[in-house]
Amino acid sequence: MEMSQPVRLTPSQLRWRCNPDVFEFETTAALEIQDSIVGQETAREALMFGIQCLAEGQNVYVRGSRGTGRITTVRQMLRELQPTTSSKRDRCFVNNFACPDRPRLLTLPAGQATQFKRRMLEFAEFVQDGLRKALDGEPHVGRREAARSRLQQEMQGISAPLEKELAENNLALVTLNQGPVNTTVIVPTVDGEPVPPEQLVALIKEGKVPEQALEEFQTKIPVFQKELDRVSREMNGFVRRAKQEMEQLRQAAAREVLGPLEQHLRSDYPYPEVQAFLQEVLKDVVENQLDQSENEIDYVALYGVNIILQNDVGPLAPIVEEVVPSMMNLLGTVDVSFGPQSMPMSDYRGIRGGAILSADSGYLLLEVEDLLSEPGAYRALMRTLRTRKLEIVPPEAGWMRPYVVVQPEPIPIKLRVILIGDVQTFYRLDAFDPDFRELFKVLADFEDQIGREQESFQQYAIVVARLVKEENLLPFHRSGVARLIEHGARIVARDGKLTAKFGRIADIAREAAFLAQQADKAAVDAEDVRVAILRTKARANLPSRRFQEFVDQGTIVIRTAGVEVGQINGLAVMRSGPLTYGFPARITATIGPGSAGLIDIEGSSRMSGTIHTKGFHILGGLLRHLLHTNHPLSFSASVAFEQSYGGIDGDSASGAEMICLLSALTDIPIRQDLAITGAIDQHGRIQAIGGVNEKIEGFYDTCRAAGLTGTQGVVIPQANAGDLMLREDVVEACEAGQFHVFAVDSIYAAIELFTGKPTQLAGPSGYDEDSVLGIAVRRAREFWEKTLAAPVRLTQSQTVPAPQTPPPTDPLPPPEKFNNKNT
Repeated sequence: MEMSQPVRLTPSQLRWRCNPDVFEFETTAALEIQDSIVGQETAREALMFGIQCLAEGQNVYVRGSRGTGRITTVRQMLRELQPTTSSKRDRCFVNNFACPDRPRLLTLPAGQATQFKRRMLEFAEFVQDGLRKALDGEPHVGRREAARSRLQQEMQGISAPLEKELAENNLALVTLNQGPVNTTVIVPTVDGEPVPPEQLVALIKEGKVPEQALEEFQTKIPVFQKELDRVSREMNGFVRRAKQEMEQLRQAAAREVLGPLEQHLRSDYPYPEVQAFLQEVLKDVVENQLDQSENEIDYVALYGVNIILQNDVGPLAPIVEEVVPSMMNLLGTVDVSFGPQSMPMSDYRGIRGGAILSADSGYLLLEVEDLLSEPGAYRALMRTLRTRKLEIVPPEAGWMRPYVVVQPEPIPIKLRVILIGDVQTFYRLDAFDPDFRELFKVLADFEDQIGREQESFQQYAIVVARLVKEENLLPFHRSGVARLIEHGARIVARDGKLTAKFGRIADIAREAAFLAQQADKAAVDAEDVRVAILRTKARANLPSRRFQEFVDQGTIVIRTAGVEVGQINGLAVMRSGPLTYGFPARITATIGPGSAGLIDIEGSSRMSGTIHTKGFHILGGLLRHLLHTNHPLSFSASVAFEQSYGGIDGDSASGAEMICLLSALTDIPIRQDLAITGAIDQHGRIQAIGGVNEKIEGFYDTCRAAGLTGTQGVVIPQANAGDLMLREDVVEACEAGQFHVFAVDSIYAAIELFTGKPTQLAGPSGYDEDSVLGIAVRRAREFWEKTLAAPVRLTQSQTVPAPQTPPPTDPLPPPEKFNNKNT
């Protein structure tokens, strides 16, 4: 690997600055507010396709971090595109007379449901109040009376021959009322008047009637009884036919009265579902309701219309944003009412639509995190999209559920769902839900970074101007906007990039505006923004302050001057919400003859995460690469993060561990006024890490508390040099020569910086004997020879057993110590 030298970074390389002169305005009050979003071209293109493409399964997942303008961009694009549809419909539920617990769905063109409901209300009110009056008037009353007279004459014609013959034989027909049944019997007559047989016997005993009268009656009864039975059967048949005829007459009259109303409804709503419903209504009125009393039935409820979706007649597609996507709010529900004796009940009138129905033929916006937090809501949405049918389910009302048996007819549905979520949720759904992959085929990826260029600067200014207008804040001076842009560069910590998480920028802008208002300023300037940033960080830096207190008290040992063998200052970070704080971490190493190899004390104690463990294992490969020995490496070495009482993870300390290990191996002291951060590979390249600004500032704060010497500094990967956005006080200290930041790209340069000794090769044969790596090769051979001399004793005395279970990634530290979590 080609040797390189450490590079001391200049003050101008430690912080990028945004020149306020890039803006033509003086304050944001002069800006014309626009809705455009910069830097999300790919996401906007995907959204445009998802909104305009009408193919099945092209629902959209908007993937990105919070604060990147995901929901704002979706709303803005829907406003810009103004998608149209020709399939908007009104949806209603009405009574199903054949199956009342399965209400009938009616679908009408958009805008017609309200008028149809009013027309059905008028129809029901006429049935309630006007139908019987109409049937009791002419010509219907006259028709019924004429029919009744005719039927009576016909009935008399059936019985008249028998009655005449009976009269000629001193007999007569008498109808007896025996409870609910009327019975016709033949009785004798005396002087033309019918008398019961018992009375006839009494008259004979009194001598008023001759005895042969009874004998004649008893003789004639069997003969005429057969004829009576025949006539009775004929009369019963006639009565049934007469009732049917009268009922048909009443029904015909009702149809005649209701016919014009029904015909007008049929002609105005020529839709099959409505036609079938109107036919059922008319049938129910004429067949079931004519014999009911006026106050017995509520015809408005019986024949009413429940509108669950009403659209306007315009071409614009509906857009619905549901912020509480519970099952009830998504699917709808069936309201429960209480009837007689407080019994729960429901019918078609209790059906309520939800957000899915409201978005039919349009677009439904949902936050996936909110959706997944609601029990059953996600599965219900997937089922609806898969089947393209919406089933409005009654509430799971516990003890009421057996009584609430209404199950509305499924509603055909077609809509475009736009889910807004993060990266992790997308991968979980994609991995575990086959429906998700089939139904959400459009991915709109939102970057959390945008380019550090003029167009982005202007976008920052517009975002601030919009915030000022919407929340009635003080306008921002261009210097204040420039300082916010610098803070955006600090948040993202990437060369040539700004953060696209405008939510964090807006929080700083609000506090800066508050400070400016308290100072009676006309506009928010750079100083207000600077103070707001410091205040925001100070409110959450209690762990950082307490760490520094422990260092000052000597509870946590950190050296910032002198030299030490087998000890080095690594750098770690801790997080408090969106904020990150850096601090130094003391790393030590010991080594001796043996065969245990490299021992990671954190790993052996099950206090390290998988990334840190991987980085530690790389040390063995790098050590073999650096030493070039012609014998096996035989030693027992241990590396530890001292006073680490919580879990650690990350590989950014692997460079520090390598230098510390070489110091222990060679007995060469290393500088304690320097700290280093950087991952390494097996060939010695120093690789980029995260949190570089916070790590530098954390060591600077520790050095400043102990006293700046002018030699202190931090070594960082060359790949991170362009990411620097250090605090102003750190930059000023570097400019004054009180503190330094070095950039390296190889372990060789870092070793030279920490030891003051060269590491370069003497030639093809190997290292120079006085170089760090030359000494390391010699000491490694000495350990090998000692190990060969007493292999069993050295192995038994220095081997540390490996852990049996994987380490936790984030254990809780004891309250009195810090979590030195290394990232």
